[in-house]
Amino acid sequence: MQDETKKTVLSRLGRIEGQVRGLSKMIESDRYCIDVVNQVQAVMAALKKAESVILKDHISHCVEHAIRSGNKTAQREKVQELVDTLSRTR
Repeated sequence: MQDETKKTVLSRLGRIEGQVRGLSKMIESDRYCIDVVNQVQAVMAALKKAESVILKDHISHCVEHAIRSGNKTAQREKVQELVDTLSRTR
């Protein structure tokens, strides 16, 4: 992972961690269900954004490297990794 991506993702994950702690407090204080669900959705959206940043980095670094290498086996492996990963998360 590129250094800038790592910094961005770690920052996002720190905010997400705070959101999740806030969710626990909401549950403990018996907050209105829809308010809790809205916060859960916000956490999920934040995780999807972090995932997107990581995937973009992977494609622009790891996959691109495999393509430029000319190594057909490496190219197939990287593409198959993406297909497998995206098919699990969508």
